[in-house]
Amino acid sequence: MNGDKEAIFNALGDSTRRRILDELSESSEMTLYELTVRLITKHHLSISRQAIAKHLSTLEESGLVRSEKKGKYRVIVFNNEPLKHLLKGWVE
Repeated sequence: MNGDKEAIFNALGDSTRRRILDELSESSEMTLYELTVRLITKHHLSISRQAIAKHLSTLEESGLVRSEKKGKYRVIVFNNEPLKHLLKGWVE
């Protein structure tokens, strides 16, 4: 679904997913554990890794994040290209 406008707006419609994107935009990549710790400590969210994984699934379906296997860990990477493409028609 990479770049689907409805999927992007749906993904951005949740405050937790926006916080996830904020955190990922500050780092080149993060593991699920690192992301969970940052959301709990920095944003004082009471959320499980499983709940974050579910949010990440929605973000990945929209194309806003992707996950890559690095060694024995899976890292999550923010992809801002769908946002750039979405806003291109409105901003330019």
